[in-house]
Amino acid sequence: MSVIMDPETLAAVQLNLTPGLGPRLQTLLLDRFGSAQAIFAASGQDLLAVQGIGPKVSAAISSRRNFEEAQLECAKADEHGISILPKSSPRYPRMLTETCDTPPVLYVNGTLIESDTLAVAIVGSRHCTHYGRTQATILAGALARAGIVVVSGLARGIDAAAHRGALDAGGRTIAVCAPGLLRMYPPEHKDLAREIINQGALVSESPLERGPQKGLFPQRNRIIAGLSLGTIIVEAGLRSGSLHTARHSIEQGREVFAVPGRIDSAASEGTHNLIRDGAHLIRNASDVIEALGPLVEPVQSTPETTVHTPRELNLNEQERLVLNLIDASPTPIDQVLVNAEMPPSRVLSTLTVLEMKRLVRRLPGSCVERIHG
Repeated sequence: MSVIMDPETLAAVQLNLTPGLGPRLQTLLLDRFGSAQAIFAASGQDLLAVQGIGPKVSAAISSRRNFEEAQLECAKADEHGISILPKSSPRYPRMLTETCDTPPVLYVNGTLIESDTLAVAIVGSRHCTHYGRTQATILAGALARAGIVVVSGLARGIDAAAHRGALDAGGRTIAVCAPGLLRMYPPEHKDLAREIINQGALVSESPLERGPQKGLFPQRNRIIAGLSLGTIIVEAGLRSGSLHTARHSIEQGREVFAVPGRIDSAASEGTHNLIRDGAHLIRNASDVIEALGPLVEPVQSTPETTVHTPRELNLNEQERLVLNLIDASPTPIDQVLVNAEMPPSRVLSTLTVLEMKRLVRRLPGSCVERIHG
């Protein structure tokens, strides 16, 4: 069965299926030609002019201009309810477009929504201790209840604990998979993956049937970091792969957080090195939320609430109600008093609290304005 796809998506899928073309070379080609369709329309000579493209890869691209493999891949994805998003799609996660070596194609099983911009990654060792697993579960649950989406890698250990914590709290979670979405790894996480699909999404840049390969796991770590405002390392030894995720977060200008462990625990040596080198030492979810910077664009987290900075998620209902009555431009305090539908004394005391939390500032002329930074 064939599935009708727009030509650019079909070309992007075919590019992703072409042997010898990883994310880096695909990015170089897209930067040079502007679109996946233009890459397949290019001459062999033009393809060879791109750094890293040799005769073998050029020939592989030229021989696949009928997109036959892509048609089969798209039909298989449709059969399993999997969406395929090229970077050009308006549904492609905006956070990921701001990173280096953005995946040209993203496979999604589940749903990605606007509020997924409010995401934090939780990663750590596969061979974690009971302490690490417990802390990952508690942190993920608390962040999920605050309205933060939890991102992790579906691996054994800390990753699984983070997904479970978010799910049990009724929150959203996104799992970034290294192999294709039809090759579940590790296999014992099939039931966990089904739950994640119902409360978030599984995503991968790998073609559907690509199996687990050693090099894919560090490569997917850049996606975990790219989808997140910051990354929490719960437990990591000196050679833990989660340290690669922390490095990607730093390179992408995102925050890095670390949970301290016992000072004599080998399982936390890498985590402690991160703290020594400047990562935020955190004790709870509030520490994370307070340290996150302002959002590039406001996010509609609920029909009634627009979030400008994650710190707003730490507010109680009364504080949130008053804050949402204040604009980024000067807002008369009298107007806030009228619209708040609560006693004026409570409104004024709440404004004082919001000012102390650096979420609003008072202006001359009995006005206030919302602070986004």
